[in-house]
Amino acid sequence: MAMPPSTYPRRLLPLFLGLFQGALLLFFALFVTYDEPSAQDTSLVANQVYSTFPFFQDIQVMLVVGLGLLLTFLPRYGFSALTHNFLLLNFSMQWALVLQGLLHHFHHGQIHLDLHKLLLSVFAAVTVLISVGAILGRASPCQLLVMATCEIPLYLASEWVIVTCLGVQDVGGTITIHIFSCYFGLGVSKALFRATQQSLHPKETPTTSSDLMSVVGTLILWVFWPSFVAVLCQPGDAQHRAILNTLLAMSASAITTVVASGLLDRDGKLSPGHVQNGSLAGGVAIGVLADMAVPPAAALALGSLSAVLCVLGFRFLTPLLARKLTLHDQCGIHNLHGLPGILGAAASVVAVLLSPAGGNASEAVLEGQWGSRGAGGRALCQAAGLAVAVAASLLAGLLTGSALRLPGLARPPERLCFEDSLYFKIHDQAESPGPDCSAEEGALALKEQV
Repeated sequence: MAMPPSTYPRRLLPLFLGLFQGALLLFFALFVTYDEPSAQDTSLVANQVYSTFPFFQDIQVMLVVGLGLLLTFLPRYGFSALTHNFLLLNFSMQWALVLQGLLHHFHHGQIHLDLHKLLLSVFAAVTVLISVGAILGRASPCQLLVMATCEIPLYLASEWVIVTCLGVQDVGGTITIHIFSCYFGLGVSKALFRATQQSLHPKETPTTSSDLMSVVGTLILWVFWPSFVAVLCQPGDAQHRAILNTLLAMSASAITTVVASGLLDRDGKLSPGHVQNGSLAGGVAIGVLADMAVPPAAALALGSLSAVLCVLGFRFLTPLLARKLTLHDQCGIHNLHGLPGILGAAASVVAVLLSPAGGNASEAVLEGQWGSRGAGGRALCQAAGLAVAVAASLLAGLLTGSALRLPGLARPPERLCFEDSLYFKIHDQAESPGPDCSAEEGALALKEQV
């Protein structure tokens, strides 16, 4: 008897994760240790913990709760969206720790783990959480884990080129995180589904309750987003400026989203999808210049423009790309992360050109990053960073998406997409087979259900 399709992920997923965790345990046992600070360094470590860990906790709430709930707009995929998001965060964070540790191991011997390295690994994991939004519900957990395995080293290489080699200023990850993850995800989607036209799935339409949970996720992300932008800033004026600019930009984007969504609707009603995403667009756009010496009005204007771009993207650009390029973008990551990210990168070029200090809140930091380059050279580096992020992520995404087409990764058939019962035991007699059903009858019931 052929094995039902629903059993494949249950066979592959525990094996994949078990091997990964076992290998990671061996790696940590051999090469990883904690720092042992001297008496002079104790106060410095304490200050780092007290100043960084509250931001770190905010970011964890953003990713585990806020982003997880934002993805629950699919009514019959809520368990999967939340759990897979949580799983990918932990998997990607540990994988990033390993890769960063290997780089340090070849240079310094033993790897010393601290809170800052863990924070950088979480930032690397964010790229995966954003990218999977393009294929949410149509890919198996094994495909998502393979995607994360490929994306993390590619992100680290891209981030090194953009920040270290080009000297791009991007404290909030607009270019290195949001733009990279967006176009990586779109590249994966294009290669995975190729020229197949993705028609609207019957289980793809949100319900009132699923949209409500998604809006709750938006509110959580909105509240904690300033911590994400400001955590890596220099403590003091730069960090203070980043928090204020982020709050202003996100406040403007929240209001402008309502304006744009209402004006685009014939009856003046708001679209839940616009509210869920447009309210966050200001946080994406402001990250690249949050700590620059820009006036408050610039943050408000950038937040408003990013919200308009996001709403227009959902209304016009997403259907156009699906129709002309057969590009599938399940969560609209291009509208929330791609378009506002490009806007923010362009704004940073202008800010660098217009500001006498190159846009940076600290001249000392400026000299350390860019040396003797003039404003024109610094602005050119900002633009080059954007070009590198888009080109590298698209190429890497296309290659990764091609790899995800391998038959052994248990891609769900179209009729079983967006379905929690494919991966979870759903304790609802109305939606799941009874306990007396055989395996064959259960599989048949699932097929009839969908």
